This record gives sequence, structure tokens and C-alpha cells, in this order.
Amino acid sequence: MDSLMAVELTNRLQSSLGCAVAQSMLFDYPTVEALTVCLLSLLAESLSAQPRQAAGQAPMPASLTPAPASTPPVTPISQPPITSGSSTTIPQPLTTNGFQNGAIPQPLANNGSQTLSIPQPLTGNGSQPAAIPQPFNHLNSHSPSQNGQRIAQITAGPSTHSPIYPSAPSAPLPDLSQIPPAYYQLSQLPEYLALRQDLDRVEPMGNPFFDVHDGIMRDTSRINGRVVVNYSSYNYVGMSGDLEVSQAAMRAIAQYGTSVSASRVVSGERPLHRELEREIADFLGTEDCIVFIGGHPTNVTTIGHLMGDRDLILCDSLSHNSLREGCKLSGSTLMDFPHNDCQALETILQQHRLQYEKVLIVVEGVYSTDGDIAPLPEIVALKHRYKTLLLVDEAHSIGVLGDTGRGVGEHFGVARTDVDLWMGTMSKALASCGGYIAGCKEIVEYLKYTAPGFVFSVGMAPPSAAAALAALRRLKAEPERVATLRARSQLFLQLARQKGLNTGMSRDTPVIPIIVGEPHRAVMLAHVLLERGINARPMVYPSVPFNGARLRFFLTSLHTEAQIRSTINVLAEELARL
Repeated sequence: MDSLMAVELTNRLQSSLGCAVAQSMLFDYPTVEALTVCLLSLLAESLSAQPRQAAGQAPMPASLTPAPASTPPVTPISQPPITSGSSTTIPQPLTTNGFQNGAIPQPLANNGSQTLSIPQPLTGNGSQPAAIPQPFNHLNSHSPSQNGQRIAQITAGPSTHSPIYPSAPSAPLPDLSQIPPAYYQLSQLPEYLALRQDLDRVEPMGNPFFDVHDGIMRDTSRINGRVVVNYSSYNYVGMSGDLEVSQAAMRAIAQYGTSVSASRVVSGERPLHRELEREIADFLGTEDCIVFIGGHPTNVTTIGHLMGDRDLILCDSLSHNSLREGCKLSGSTLMDFPHNDCQALETILQQHRLQYEKVLIVVEGVYSTDGDIAPLPEIVALKHRYKTLLLVDEAHSIGVLGDTGRGVGEHFGVARTDVDLWMGTMSKALASCGGYIAGCKEIVEYLKYTAPGFVFSVGMAPPSAAAALAALRRLKAEPERVATLRARSQLFLQLARQKGLNTGMSRDTPVIPIIVGEPHRAVMLAHVLLERGINARPMVYPSVPFNGARLRFFLTSLHTEAQIRSTINVLAEELARL
């Protein structure tokens, strides 16, 4: 067993058994049997100690005590809360294990009294026992001598007979003809067939997705040999295609190659990684920072790793998919609150805070669907009042908000220590690929040693790290790029509203939707605009409400006033024809 295997096994044991397991313990016992006996002893000791209160420790609220086995399951809620006027329907807790308020059911003996049982391993979603062989089962069903013999046989190497996997049943197979193809043929998955129907309706008008762009995407792009004004990239301050940024990436390839070829924990650490993390932390004013290979996995692995089934996550109803996937992975109770509605958020906290251990509030600096900004000062006040954690996703606010592009924290003047997890990406303003979490040094150290998406993933590629580092340094040296971006965004928004175009909730950001109603109109508008030399992509149901289909325009500091004025005029003309 190498060090990475030891880390993974230790994490799984701690998750399954619910108690701390030292990594060194795995190497202190020569056989699986000896290690199992030690773990069982450790588990029994941990369980027996749970009712006792440590000296000087504050008593835990009664509402945090696990519910009895009779706790009734609740129906999961998949829809966001419904608002009507000033009244708000507060969603009930949504758990991944089907039990109300994250309660953990306790196994009962035949006589109805509680008894201890060895926890079974969990699947990735934390809800069902994994269907894999368990050595514990054999320890319970054989004498000690037989156990030792069997375990020795397993660990010694290949064998003609494996005690783990049973032989094929002698009884005749059941009638398998009743199993429909949708259960075993990927081409017949209902989800795929539904997607195919949607594409069949769209493709006669021209599929608006997966257009191939030739060349560097800046204020213009080349599609099918035609140069078009481009509004579909996140190159907010023009760093992608910047000569200094490109040269930095090329130098990194020459010095370190195209890949570090290993996890950073093992041998993938490069000076560029530490330089980038230090530069981000200094730029934001946090103690430390950790970089991941992608923005989406940053949110998934961080939330999924930090939160658990005794915790609650409160997520803005318009939060990005990466945030929601992290919530699912964590096994925590998930509750949406209406978009940017701090009053509704506080109502949920009043009703449910004491029913959970950790509570995490999740918001975005700038929302990429509507281009509006989270009311961060009010959310920070609730975080402190109700003793929660707070994650702010700054994918679309770094390089965009604040006088120097330092994001929503700078925009509102919020202290960096008021937010626990500052998340951001390198794929927007920083012209690269990757994600980061910035915060206190303790959480960064913990993630570097234990976060699965970091420990068990290759380190960021040298050219990506070098490009992000160069772009960040350029942004610090040239804050006028942020001012130009803001001026172009305000011009686009002002002209659009003068023409009577529906720009939704967008304000003070370069993310500006033009809402047109039904999905068909959005797809048709994107098609005719492309014919007239303007590239803007549609966003339709279920990403947005059915009647809220839109084209999203992402402005950059590279766009000219002439391009913007021409685009608004063409938009108004074509919308009038639809």
C-alpha cells in the first residue's frame, strides 16, 4: 500500500465508521484481521464516548441529537421555492438519504431496543450500502482460525478459489426477457431519447451548440470562415490572446513540459503552483490559496468534502450546477432560498439552524444567468448572526467587480475574513483553466492533504498555471482594463434599455441577457444574428424558465463602442421581425 492508497482508505474508513482513524494505523498491523480488530475496538470506544460531554465543552442543542429510527422519511423537493408578491414559500429540507433534517436512523434489535452495528460502506451519493465484498462479513461467520486462514489466503496473492466471491447459483436463471432495453442499453436510455427529441426540433433551424471557432476568441471570432463580433466568451479583460500571457505559457512548456504527470502530493508540485497560489492570496488579501485543475471540480470536491450528512447547505436558487453537484456529493440536507432574498434566507435559518451541525450558505458574486450581484453585506451579517459558513463563487466577478477587479468583496468593501471560502476560476478573466479556494491557512492546508479532487488528481498543467499567473499580474498592473470593461458594459445596457429590450436583472456587470420569451424565439434570434455577423448563444429551458429564454451577451474590455451600437440596432430590428 502506497501513501495515496493509505490516504484514500483512511478517508473512507473515517467516513464509514464515523470516527477518527490515524493514517499511520494502516501500517502498524501486519494483517487485515489485526487491523479489523483494532478498528472494531476503536469504533466501540468512539460510540461509547459519544454521550459523554468533554470537560469545558458547551452542551450540544437537543435538536442536534440524531433522531430515533422511527423518524418518518420525507419526499425530496426538487423545485426551487415559489414566490408570490411579498410572501415566500420556504422549502422543506431536502436530504440525500431520505430522512428529515439529516437525522440518522439507528438500527434496532429484534426486541425493539437499540443495538450497535458495524456501519456499512456508502456509495458515492451517501445513501445506499455499496454492493462490494466486505471482509467483516467473513469475520462474523467463521472461527478465528478460519478467519486467519481466509485472510491470509486473500492477502497472499492469486488463489484458485476466492472466499470473497461466491460461485454461480445452481438454480435456473429468472426470466430476464422482462427487463427493458432502457435498463441495459445506453443507446436506449430515456434521458438520451428525450435529448434526441429536443435536438430533432432544433436542428432544422440550425443547431446553435458546438459551433467551431477558428483562432483566438476575443471581441471577434471566426466561425465557418466568417469573422463575427463575438459575445459568447468570458474573456472579460482581454487576457486570452494577450502576447505576454501566451509567452508565459510557452516558457512554462519549455521548462516544465505540458503536464506535471502526477498529483501534487506525490511529485507534481512545481514552483509555478506555489507562485500562483501566493499571488491569488495576495491579490484577494487572504492567508492562503489552493488551486485545482478546473472550476467545476473545485466546487464539487470542496463542498462535497467539507460538508456531511449532519449538515445543512443553503443555496441560492440560481446557483451554478457545480455548486449543486457538490451539495449532492456531500450528503448534506439541501435547501434553496429564493434568488438574492435575504429575508427568506433568514427565515430558513431561524427555523432550522439548531437542527444541524455545520450550515453552509452558498452564493455567487455575479450570476451568469441574469448578470446581477449577490447582496453580500446582508448575507455576511446573517452568516455571523447564525454562526454559519459562507462560500462565495467569484467565477464571474474576479476581473469584473471592484475598482481593481478584486471581485464582489472589493465591490462592497467586505472584509476578507467575513467569507470562509472565496472560490474563483482561471478560465474567465485569467485566460487559463483551473479553479481556486482562498481563505484561512487552516482550510487550505486541510484541502491540500485530504480533498479527493486535489489529492487524487493530476496537478495543474504548467502552461495553465503560467498563463493564469501572468494574467493576474497584468490585471494588477493594468486596472484600467476593468474600468474599460465597466464602461462598455454600461453602454450596452443603456442602449438596450433605450430600445425597449428586456435585460432582466442585469446591472453593473458585463453579463447582459436579452430575454425574448419562448425557446423557439431565442434559437431563431441567435440564428439570424449569426447570419448578420453577431455571435450570441441562446439559453433555454430547463436552464431558465420556459418563457424566460434568452440570448446572453458577455462584454469584454476589447469591444468597441461602434461594435456595441451596431449590435443593439441589429438586435432591435431582428426582434421586431420575429
